[in-house]
Amino acid sequence: MTAKLIDGKAVAQAIQDRVKEQADSLKSEKGVTAGLAAVLIGDNPASHTYVGMKNRMCQQLGMASVGRTLPENITQEEAMKVVTDLAEDPKVHGILVQLPLPGHLDTESILGAVPIEKDIDGFHPINIGRLSMKNRDPLFVPCTPAGVIELIDSAQTKIEGARAVVLGRSNIVGLPAAMLLVHRNATVTICHSRTQNLPDIVRQADIVVAAIGKAQFVQADWIKPGATVIDVGTNAIPDASKKSGRRLVGDVDFENAKEVAGAITPVPGGVGPMTIAMLMQNTMNAARRSAGLIE
Repeated sequence: MTAKLIDGKAVAQAIQDRVKEQADSLKSEKGVTAGLAAVLIGDNPASHTYVGMKNRMCQQLGMASVGRTLPENITQEEAMKVVTDLAEDPKVHGILVQLPLPGHLDTESILGAVPIEKDIDGFHPINIGRLSMKNRDPLFVPCTPAGVIELIDSAQTKIEGARAVVLGRSNIVGLPAAMLLVHRNATVTICHSRTQNLPDIVRQADIVVAAIGKAQFVQADWIKPGATVIDVGTNAIPDASKKSGRRLVGDVDFENAKEVAGAITPVPGGVGPMTIAMLMQNTMNAARRSAGLIE
């Protein structure tokens, strides 16, 4: 059996098409252009690339993009002032603080300065707190975990009652993904570097979410036949056949795992496109909520 390939590019495109329609409608009905502000501190090349992609996506979807690029040695007070100024700007509906921040800055305080109604990354302590509570809904859910759920749904995998294993417990992906699965009534196990008998635990899962950052770590014989596998990992490994000398792989041994799984995401082309698509949807939801179109 060869697994169904979950096409993250196609799912993301459908979300982007919906956001474009909502952007056009918001502008025609309310005269409002949804605005996303990105705060980038320091010279991390990956962060600069990612923010550039977000800016281009905003332009494609008819949304406004505001950039604040700040020096590596900025003080806590200066960084907080930039965020609070954006918080008070009515043309800015969503604020993204690109992580990671330089080590001398207090990340939690800076993220906490983003109002929850503009917290499109879903990292504000109140939004995360609501996500972790029964019968509570955050205004926004972190983008990559939200994309993970969209991909599971696109594969028509039943979440309610399923056994799910999440590999990784980061604040950005692992923990929020686990909480989203719990909200959908899955029975969830979170695995990490101290987990014992890891392959045995993974073999019980109907749904596997791998988010640990270790190239091809999850082996095919760990996968329950027919399971849905969502690979969040993006790892560069040597490959002499490529011009760059490297290629990207996930946290799962894809070539072998696809012969066991029922559905699986590739790397690249799986979870990656979903993160920006969900960010755009969160920004649009913030703008529509500000305009009184949604609660």
